[in-house]
Amino acid sequence: MKRRYFISLLGLGALGAVGYKYWPDEGFWNPCRSLPMPDELLQHELVQQAWAGIKPKQVWDVHTHLIGTGDSNSGIWINPHMESLKHPIQYAQRKFYMNASCSEAEEQVDKQFLQRLLALRKSFPAGTRSMLLAFDFYYDNKGKRKKALSAYHTPDEYAYKIAKQYPDDFEWIASIHPYRKDAIQALKHAVKRGARAVKWLPPAMGIDPASPLCDPFYETMARLKIPLLTHGGDELAVHGSDAQSLGNPLRLRKPLEHGIKVIVAHSASLGSNVDLDKGKNGPQVSNFDLFMRMLRESRYEGQLFGEISALTQFNRVGDALDRLIMARDLHHQLINGSDYPLPGVMPLFSLTLLVKRGYISKQKAGVLSSIRQYNPLLFDFVLKRHLEVKGSRFAATVFHSRRIF
Repeated sequence: MKRRYFISLLGLGALGAVGYKYWPDEGFWNPCRSLPMPDELLQHELVQQAWAGIKPKQVWDVHTHLIGTGDSNSGIWINPHMESLKHPIQYAQRKFYMNASCSEAEEQVDKQFLQRLLALRKSFPAGTRSMLLAFDFYYDNKGKRKKALSAYHTPDEYAYKIAKQYPDDFEWIASIHPYRKDAIQALKHAVKRGARAVKWLPPAMGIDPASPLCDPFYETMARLKIPLLTHGGDELAVHGSDAQSLGNPLRLRKPLEHGIKVIVAHSASLGSNVDLDKGKNGPQVSNFDLFMRMLRESRYEGQLFGEISALTQFNRVGDALDRLIMARDLHHQLINGSDYPLPGVMPLFSLTLLVKRGYISKQKAGVLSSIRQYNPLLFDFVLKRHLEVKGSRFAATVFHSRRIF
């Protein structure tokens, strides 16, 4: 199976000529090796160097998915297409995500997912946190829920419950569709329960961040001083409405105008959209270039942030990653997320490609590969700490995400 075909099956899209030539250099399946990790890996100088200059209490992974099947009365719901071979893309997605999180058994999937995540976190210093993401349904512009257009649903209640149960490991992020008739009430309730932000995935959830329908929700967000973590650029990992134009970073000027802190997941590093600054018929420009334009606007200083999860996946390696690493003057406007469990989807990362492009040495790649077989979450952190482009690396402040919340 060529990598290009695999990506198509996984639902991550047509990712061009870069990836298909590379047979997965770490195989297709996460081996899910027994934890804890061997001391020689956990104490390896590569890991120790990654933590140098880092303040653990400031390390909050802002992009940790909380998934399952709902078999624990968690309220999690997944689209039936993901369990049917009649829909091979969605079916393959579920299989790979479950394998990535070592929760493949047909029973107690919710429990397995959580237990493995907690076990992975034991390799991180005390004080660090993973921010668990809830995920709302698709709603139409009349506020009606559309399950058929929804990929999955992780309730706010479940994310809150897990964060409360394990306060030394987790914070939580609510997901509230702004078109819901009870959106403002749900937002107030979430904030009272300690939600640190609101998570949106506009192309999959059918949210237009520039719509006037969002204004009342934005006004409440601004008053409550709660940030928005929203996907930017094309979305390839989750099925839904598939309206890629909703991932246009320029549509986020609307919440910014309301004074809301906006965090753009993946720094809008895939795809292209209309340059709305030049009108609705403006030219097509890469989403990343549109985002970088905004990030350099002084009026958004301290308000707009780029999040760097997924940037080391083989389909994103290149221009966006290079420019962000070298833009040291913008590192205070970047924060880190893992997009877990995706670091455990083995074919999504090519250490061979990262070595070939000079981000890491072959020796480092060998150690990173060994770490990944035990702990994809730690792999993601250590890899990003060692990436280098023309002598520049991501500053420690990029990993001090707590400062945003």
